[in-house]
Amino acid sequence: MIKVLIADNHPIVRLGIKHVVETSADMEVVADVATTAELFEVLEKVTPDVVMLEMDIPEMNGIAALRALKQDFPDVKTLMYSGQSEDVYALSTIRAGAFGYLSKTADLDYIISAVRKVAEGNMFITNELAQRLAFDEGTQKPRRFFRKLSSREVEVLKLLASGKRNKEVAEGLNLNEKTVSTYKARLMKKLNVDNLVDLLQQAKALELY
Repeated sequence: MIKVLIADNHPIVRLGIKHVVETSADMEVVADVATTAELFEVLEKVTPDVVMLEMDIPEMNGIAALRALKQDFPDVKTLMYSGQSEDVYALSTIRAGAFGYLSKTADLDYIISAVRKVAEGNMFITNELAQRLAFDEGTQKPRRFFRKLSSREVEVLKLLASGKRNKEVAEGLNLNEKTVSTYKARLMKKLNVDNLVDLLQQAKALELY
């Protein structure tokens, strides 16, 4: 039996995913939580095979939560899911240690196959996403630049794009301001811009807004 833990702050979403997962005879939802604090508290008592973690769950950035999971519970496999752009977040979450990424716009059937694949220790991304990651769809969006970004750089860029100042970004990611400034300079270089306005335009093009 594959044991699944769902982490999402929306009760209806948790209920919907639970319903889908439990239609499979070889799966059961052992817990569902609304915050990262609840997630780590429950993981002290329950050992799921797969954690389904929503990217924008409250209290801790999704990728930061993923890193903490990898450090504190290395045997638990994480399947990230989000309404955010696949092109941006799939690679960054997998680089950070996720076993898979699922968009909320994906077909429901994908949930079962994704959980099963991740539980087996295999990587999961949709065929559509794999094709888009392999081949740039024209030049409307700077995916070629995104591929150069680390998961931490994506986190910093997302927070900057949301209007956070360096100090707020530093506090949100548990970094110092100097490190954030270094990341910002690195982002400008990698995204081929020389000012903050153009950097935020690139973030918008990457659908980070």
